[in-house]
Amino acid sequence: MTTSTSASTSTSTGNRGETVNPASPAIDTTSVTALLERGRTLATPVLRAAVDRLAPPMDTVAAYHFGWIDADGNPTTGDGGKAVRPALALLSAEVAGAAPEAGIPGAVAVELVHNFSLLHDDLMDGDEQRRHRDTVWKVHGPAQAILVGDALFALANEILLELGTVDAGRATRRLTLATRKLIDGQAQDISYEHRERVTVEECLEMEGNKTGALLACAVSIGAVLGGADDRTADTLEKYGYHLGLAFQAVDDLLGIWGDPEATGKQTWSDLRQRKKSLPVVAALAAGGPASERLAGILAADAKKSATEIADFTEEEFASRAALIEEAGGREWTSQEARRQHATAIAALDEIEMPEQVRAQLVALADFVVVRER
Repeated sequence: MTTSTSASTSTSTGNRGETVNPASPAIDTTSVTALLERGRTLATPVLRAAVDRLAPPMDTVAAYHFGWIDADGNPTTGDGGKAVRPALALLSAEVAGAAPEAGIPGAVAVELVHNFSLLHDDLMDGDEQRRHRDTVWKVHGPAQAILVGDALFALANEILLELGTVDAGRATRRLTLATRKLIDGQAQDISYEHRERVTVEECLEMEGNKTGALLACAVSIGAVLGGADDRTADTLEKYGYHLGLAFQAVDDLLGIWGDPEATGKQTWSDLRQRKKSLPVVAALAAGGPASERLAGILAADAKKSATEIADFTEEEFASRAALIEEAGGREWTSQEARRQHATAIAALDEIEMPEQVRAQLVALADFVVVRER
């Protein structure tokens, strides 16, 4: 696959602190805020009760990760994330004609798996900051990050299986499959860091596994628990999978050009980790002088140690970001977010559902691809 990117087609400025607006939808902010708040309100008490089952000190470490306490154990009102996945799980129950509460166990299970992946990813990637705070491995050590992540994964399956219904078994199968794909995606992501070239197809496959699979599960698991048939659940997964790819495309933009005040991560975080994210891969595939210069620089970077990369100045990272943009990687990724967003929305037309629920799924999709940078 080749990209048709060029510097002349890019409309972005290259400055930090901008707004990512790849799909340009008109967002119903009030509706989305209400959906996210409903997801938090209904899922958080069950999530807290699940975490309380963990043996000390894992319960405390997990509570820190979720933002419920600070590093000293004091209660806090920290940022626990946007709660997009719980919101989707509750909405999917309504697609099946069930009450949103039917989706709560699914919402909690998906959130537990998502945070299992975050704990492990932060450690593997060496990320020291998440949501404007030190990551768990930085505060409590790598061993606790691994153990608590494993425990959250086990809890996710426990929460579903203890329902004891046929639909709970169906939901658990979908969650475990999504988890395996998520792990596949993380393994691909790590392996790509050590390769000079990764194709656009390979990058999309990796991101579909790493991000799309769990979002697909989130938006189908509530429907399954609400009694939906496999066709309905599969179609909702299609929506969630492409929404996940749109989400990741925007996240890749934020990983290079995002404002640390908004992302909670270091400047140029994906460049620091030598990630082969979509903007990088698209820029390398585009051809042309900027693409060739970028390829030469990244090939030289691949031979440097992590310490040498960490010693780069802000200007060195900025120059690489500028080449990615000049080669068209930034604009291509923005356009890909639009394409995936449109594919996700189109999937909703394949099944019957209440019009209000469809409108809310569209609003959440719009929100996912329009995030502050």
